[in-house]
Amino acid sequence: MKVYLMTDLEGVAGVLDVANWCYSNSQYYDIAKKLLTDEVNAAIDGFFAAGADEVVVQDGHGSGAIDITLLDKRATLQNKWDGPYPFGLDESYDVMAWVGQHPKSGTEYGHLCHTGSMAVLDSTINNISVGEYGVHVFLGQIFNVTPIFASGCRAFTKEAKNLVKGIKTIAVKKGTTSGTGDECTAEEYEVRNIAAVHLKHQKACKLIRKGAKKALKRYISKPNSFNSVKIYPPYSRTLTIRATPSTPQQTITKDNFNDLVLLLNS
Repeated sequence: MKVYLMTDLEGVAGVLDVANWCYSNSQYYDIAKKLLTDEVNAAIDGFFAAGADEVVVQDGHGSGAIDITLLDKRATLQNKWDGPYPFGLDESYDVMAWVGQHPKSGTEYGHLCHTGSMAVLDSTINNISVGEYGVHVFLGQIFNVTPIFASGCRAFTKEAKNLVKGIKTIAVKKGTTSGTGDECTAEEYEVRNIAAVHLKHQKACKLIRKGAKKALKRYISKPNSFNSVKIYPPYSRTLTIRATPSTPQQTITKDNFNDLVLLLNS
């Protein structure tokens, strides 16, 4: 049983904002990396307790956010994957999971929402609005890898369940900002969704371990209890970029692709 574990940083309990926590030169970046790695280790421990044979961690944060000195020694780390999508995902995996994932751009009551960058207003694949999580859900279909577990803020867990029926989710914090923020520039949007209520770090890790274990045990006994929204070729993608003080909102559309990976990397 091989697990692909995608990580990000903005969805971790205790990571409070982007400027101070999420850039490689942020004053609390090293603390943020430890918080993430602890949450990841909790998931890894849960997966092995449920019967996993191998867990591969894909560091999905742009500047890298896994502290390899703290990472569970049973796991393998992929960092700065040499190439674009699908970031090492392939047919060798049975299941996929997310830890520290943030909601897609425009999510009401989400914490530190964005899709790739703060400049993106929305992204769709085959007319379905998706964030970074959704893209990998759809890639999982290409490689027959089943999404089973995801953790992040409460709004993200709702996003996860909307795309994958039966996925086990753990909410480690709750954003408190209403509205979508569609009127914001990228700079305004980065500081818009920073208000949140966070679980204590230790409690978040405990819940993640328990949730990851339950998810994999259920997959082993009832694999058909996880069902994602399906898409089929031809594939299309629309990317909408926020307006700036000097440029209007832009929309970029690419369609008629029979290969989803090729579309994502075009």
